[in-house]
Amino acid sequence: MCEEKKHRSYDAEAHSLAVQRLKQCRRPLSTSVLVLCLFLSVGYNGFRIFYLKLPFLADAQVGDSHKSPENAAGGTQAKTKWSSPSAKLSSSSLLYAVKEEQPPVIRKTHLPPLKKLESSDLPVKDFSPNTPRGVPKRGSVFKILRPGNRSRWFSGRVKEFFGDSSCKFRFFMTWISSLESFGEREFFTVESMFKSHPNACLVIVSNSLDSSGGTQLLNPFGEKGFRVIAVSPDYDYIFKNTMGEVWFNRLRKRKINPGEISLGQNLSNLLRLALLYKFGGIYMDTDFVVLKSFSGLRNVIGAQTMDLETGNWSRLNNAVMIFDEQHPLLLKFIEEFALTFNGNKWGHNGPYLVSRVVSKVSGRTGFNFTVLPSPAFYPVDWSKIPSFFKGPRDKPHSKWLAGKLLHVRMQSFAVHLWNRHSNNLKVEKGSIMDHLISDSCVFCNSSVSAL
Repeated sequence: MCEEKKHRSYDAEAHSLAVQRLKQCRRPLSTSVLVLCLFLSVGYNGFRIFYLKLPFLADAQVGDSHKSPENAAGGTQAKTKWSSPSAKLSSSSLLYAVKEEQPPVIRKTHLPPLKKLESSDLPVKDFSPNTPRGVPKRGSVFKILRPGNRSRWFSGRVKEFFGDSSCKFRFFMTWISSLESFGEREFFTVESMFKSHPNACLVIVSNSLDSSGGTQLLNPFGEKGFRVIAVSPDYDYIFKNTMGEVWFNRLRKRKINPGEISLGQNLSNLLRLALLYKFGGIYMDTDFVVLKSFSGLRNVIGAQTMDLETGNWSRLNNAVMIFDEQHPLLLKFIEEFALTFNGNKWGHNGPYLVSRVVSKVSGRTGFNFTVLPSPAFYPVDWSKIPSFFKGPRDKPHSKWLAGKLLHVRMQSFAVHLWNRHSNNLKVEKGSIMDHLISDSCVFCNSSVSAL
């Protein structure tokens, strides 16, 4: 019995000790579980946050892929542009966290194919609200583009005129100015042309001369048996199927600023090219004195200035040109005019234009033309043209005049008078011009002292 009590006492003590120990262990266990729960909760929340952020990152990359030069150029990976260093840092950290995952899908940006630029797409400034000083108003500038009363008959009249078998040469001139401004100098240019080419047919493209007054003015040539006609231009027909057509349509729609240089002057620059391209023949300005026949010339343009030692030209001129119908060089001239037109630079669309194009095509196959030396059409520079109008001052001067006159007669087909620099000069007796007029006149009893 005592032994049983002893065992019971032992069991009670063991139970009490076990309970006491259990009480002592209960607090650390609950704390551990709590820590574990908190850790799982933080992990779960972090996973939810990360899961929501990931699509935002992909969308941001897709949005920037439209702006990326690499993507626009066909690159396979778009780069994201960031606005601040802190943003860049946070984004790189996030990218690092998912580097083991599948990369977000970047949608391809489909850009429209590049459009080939046509001449009509070239940006050309329209009229500004404040027209610069010296630039004519719209009405006066574009009045020149209005078709004449007889423009619609241009094609038929010219073809019929050239259809006569008696036309051995096709000459063209343009006159964009008024009838009254067609003076003695212009008249004598026609006169000298017929003196050297009695079998020529001359078409003067002009609204003002295609009138009763113009017919009366040119009638003396008809009475002499020469064939000359003034025809109002049909610009649509003349420029058709060339780049000149595109340029002219844009000009007419006010999409090209004609600039400060006379629109008539630049329109003449294009007209002469298109006329020769369509019909072939000879174009000549109205300030020439023709000295001899052009019969041996074909597909030629004259040098205005050249190096006398090397024989290389430094500038050409479009004041006289002789070309076959649809010659490829003429087409290049027209393209250059349409694509590089500048109405504010004198000569840019004329002498400088033909110089630029010939420099580009020289030596290329498919172009057959000749550049004549400057004495052919430009035996005197514009700065020295007054010397041709002055009579002899003394014996040395008389000797110089005789030598120069002989040189011109031998080497020149025609003499350009540089109208802008000589239109107010008088022909003095015994001058070079006095002799050339006597050589080239048809109506020799007429006074040409104001030439």
